[in-house]
Amino acid sequence: MRGLDLGLPAIGALRDGPRRRLYLFIREQTHPVSREEAAGAVGISHKLAAFHLDKLVETGLLAASYGHPEGRPPSRAGRSSKLYEPSDLTVEVSVPERRYDLLADALAEAVTSGGAEAVACAIAERRGVALGRLAPVPQTGSVVAAAVKALSQHGFEPATGPGAEIYLRNCPFRDVARGSPALVCQMNLAFVRGVLDGLGGTGVEARLDHGPSRCCVTLQPTAE
Repeated sequence: MRGLDLGLPAIGALRDGPRRRLYLFIREQTHPVSREEAAGAVGISHKLAAFHLDKLVETGLLAASYGHPEGRPPSRAGRSSKLYEPSDLTVEVSVPERRYDLLADALAEAVTSGGAEAVACAIAERRGVALGRLAPVPQTGSVVAAAVKALSQHGFEPATGPGAEIYLRNCPFRDVARGSPALVCQMNLAFVRGVLDGLGGTGVEARLDHGPSRCCVTLQPTAE
């Protein structure tokens, strides 16, 4: 969704504080969220949460389905609950309008057509190393926490999965990846590995792990 007229309704829906907190909470999860879980996470009533969540569905920012909330024992499954998860909607508003995606698509095609994939990945890794070296690692913290913070600041939206792996919920380059998926995924992997190298730590590795509606890279804990 591009342009002022198209993007304003979605952006306006996030002006309300509780609604924005609900949306951000759901974006951080790796599973569809029930009304009860969302309400508890942001500290509002179930009824108010339902109202705001359905408004976010109306604007296209969330998608709704019916199922059993994660963690509910099979013996207590009962009837399905309404669950919410981020939609594929991307909102971009620029005044005046900019279309950097068109240039990125052209450059990606030029790279793949000219056989320069290795060069592109090497550059992505160097950028990641530079970012990692600039990211502070608290004395009491871990490389994983520092990497999560750095990648969060660059739009990857890290979220911890059930096995302690860290999923990157968002691909900041998704539009370009649709036209050049192999190139963008390899560059993403090189960039994230560069961030980890720049942080100078061990205990985690980046690897390709394609999944629905998320980045192709996952961070996995390793034995130090």
